[in-house]
Amino acid sequence: MGDMRFVKVVIGQKSDRTDKEYTYAVPNQIQESIAIGSQVIVPFGKGNRLIEGFVVDILEEPDIACSGIKFVQQVVGERPVLSAQSIALCRWMREMYSCRWMEAIQCVSPAGFSVKVESEIKLTEKYTGKQESPQNISIVGKKILQFLNEQNGKSDLSSLKKTMKSKALNEGLKELKQKGLITMEAASTACIQPVKEKVIQIRSTENISKMREQLSSRARKQREIIAYLEKNGPTEWSQLREILNVSMSTVQALKKKGFIEIMTKEKWRKPYQNMPISPREQPVLTKEQLDAQDRIIPYIQKNIPATFLIHGVTGSGKTEVYIQLIMETLKQSKEAILLLPEIALTTQMIEIFKGRFGEDVAILHSRLSLGERYDEWRRIREGRAKIAIGARSAVFAPFEKLGLIVIDEEHEYTYKSEHSPKYHAIEVAEFRCHQNNAVLVMGSATPSIESYTKALKKRYQKIDMKHRYNENPLPDIEIIDMRKELNQGNKSIFSRTLYQEIELCLEKKKQAILFLNRRGYATFISCRNCGYVLRCPNCEIALTYHAREHKVSCHYCGFFKKPPTICPECSSKYIKYFGIGTEKIERLTQKYFPQAKIGRLDLDTTSRKGMMEKIIADFKKKKFDILIGTQMIAKGLDFPDVTLVGVIAADSHLNLPDFRAAERTFQLITQVSGRAGRGESSGKVIVQTYAPEHYAIVSAKNHDYDSFYRREMMLRKEFFYPPYSTLFNILFTGVERSKVIWIAQKFESLLKKSLLEHGINPKGTYYGPHAAAFEKIKRKYRWQLIVKSKPVDQNAFKRIINNIRNNLESEYQNTEFKSVNIIVDTNPYSM
Repeated sequence: MGDMRFVKVVIGQKSDRTDKEYTYAVPNQIQESIAIGSQVIVPFGKGNRLIEGFVVDILEEPDIACSGIKFVQQVVGERPVLSAQSIALCRWMREMYSCRWMEAIQCVSPAGFSVKVESEIKLTEKYTGKQESPQNISIVGKKILQFLNEQNGKSDLSSLKKTMKSKALNEGLKELKQKGLITMEAASTACIQPVKEKVIQIRSTENISKMREQLSSRARKQREIIAYLEKNGPTEWSQLREILNVSMSTVQALKKKGFIEIMTKEKWRKPYQNMPISPREQPVLTKEQLDAQDRIIPYIQKNIPATFLIHGVTGSGKTEVYIQLIMETLKQSKEAILLLPEIALTTQMIEIFKGRFGEDVAILHSRLSLGERYDEWRRIREGRAKIAIGARSAVFAPFEKLGLIVIDEEHEYTYKSEHSPKYHAIEVAEFRCHQNNAVLVMGSATPSIESYTKALKKRYQKIDMKHRYNENPLPDIEIIDMRKELNQGNKSIFSRTLYQEIELCLEKKKQAILFLNRRGYATFISCRNCGYVLRCPNCEIALTYHAREHKVSCHYCGFFKKPPTICPECSSKYIKYFGIGTEKIERLTQKYFPQAKIGRLDLDTTSRKGMMEKIIADFKKKKFDILIGTQMIAKGLDFPDVTLVGVIAADSHLNLPDFRAAERTFQLITQVSGRAGRGESSGKVIVQTYAPEHYAIVSAKNHDYDSFYRREMMLRKEFFYPPYSTLFNILFTGVERSKVIWIAQKFESLLKKSLLEHGINPKGTYYGPHAAAFEKIKRKYRWQLIVKSKPVDQNAFKRIINNIRNNLESEYQNTEFKSVNIIVDTNPYSM
């Protein structure tokens, strides 16, 4: 086909049936503007419906018969939405996480990147309204022409369809197009648009005195505008209107006289722009901080990819090390990403980093509006920002010259996505650093078992920071056996020791944090007469009671209603609220300590935009004496006046059916304990538990990571859990329980057969299928199959599992079983 070029395009649909690369030809007129990563409009399917897609490869020769190749209709935008590097990352994610193309593309794309694609129909010059005799045009064709006439000669296809509900509409359009009476072209509109702002400025500053002479003394507002613009220069219309209280008609009058001009410029949506930022001086670094940066900086300077694990106790100054490394990265004309496990931490980090780096910092996280995320993404893409700070998804920030990725609190499970693609931010960061010869730095006081093992095996370079920055000792941790409290008649949620320590803390005008990793007022409602438990109709999970709104709600699907006053099962009045959550802790704390000002930080109090930042700021300003919260308060927050931390129920995680339960318990106690004693005063931690002898709790008390690691590794080895194995959680979901079970059992039989064919003994290799811990969520039943492999066999197992899944989905796509989804999660964080 001569000099014609061809492209591979991924269609903008999240469907297994269309999850492939389609070959399209590129017309000569757009060949110069198309590239890998370009967003395009293409005809698709039998009806050639126009749809958006993304170019993932460019071919010199077609890989299919030329007769069947369709043409790209349009390239969206002046430059590719995605870089070739981003497309390579998507290709890797498809292989690594068994996800669809569009699921990966949505990760690397800006929020609101999608375009609404529509066909625009126009009458041609050939059409006069009388040229074609009625015999030559069908009835539908004549109706289309009449409609276009009434719409001044053009309309979009959706408007035409709404007006003309005819099955023959497509045939009518085809007929008119063949006769040359209409044209049909693709028109695309971005879902998120840049914000435009009017800017007012004086046309010529040399003639200001002349302007004043020509303005009537009664034109007071016009004179005010000229005086303000003379003093302040070009001003946004919204600002001018607010300050001078003037109308647009007054501005237009000045424009008509030729005194001013009105321009339009883009206004960037900047999150946190009203946050007071003070320039920060560089503190004096400790020996441990200097040693850490001196080990890492040469790798940044020489473009040598490497991974470092900083094992630093809470308060050791890891953040300042990150800042020094980012400063060096910027000196090398490169860019940096800083990942944080909680959005709650982002506010604190923004204050620190904007104080040091100013406008070079961009923010990326899900609490921003779509417009704010879109503009921050574009600031990064256009080189206006050199540093991206955010939660898990910020790992995809579109930097072209990436030199450094920092992952703070690397052990946190929030770095693992719970939705497809089920990526882990650390794995994505490792791939991106390999792409860019960049350095990956991870920091934690409680590294994950997997990361620490890699450090001991020299896959990561380990750096220890064993002392706090201010030389304060780590807080003293006291374990309270709640069994003894109960035996001695104390049925309160507060042990006597914790009660006394809170009183002492308040007397000294210091602050306290109370931690409980469960929100709500009561964890479930039950009938004491018949044992009935109030459950979610969508998830079959016990509903949590929230006293402030007087409602019960499901924390999985969002269902809520008013709690019953009588039992729905036996009509008795013996309805009781069981368990405790952060809301109940707040009420009881206020009851026991009425003199204290109390705040609460959990998903319920931070659902409104800006509330999280406000609560944290208020606590830092000492507007609260006691802050009660879930795991949001356990990570990285720095409050100098906090001298007491109370862990209400330390063993709540220990009883979960999860092999990581002990690790999470150790990490949570250590992390939340680290909030105490970060200022000038020393800290104390009270840990309440019914299992005071458990090794995770004892190790946390002694600040002894190594002893915890050794004990945990013994158990992991005994039961063949990571890092000794790779886990695959194969989840089967669907609205009909019988079909879900049937597909799960079919998968298991095929897996057993395939393992035997590969010479692998199935015994002890997989478990199930069986109902998931929560069998029904959001009206869908869930069964699972757990597979264990040796790490060296991970890729072979992944191929076996994916082949079975693909074959099953292909075999049953046109049957009653097509509604069952099969999701593969490699090394899941939640079982």
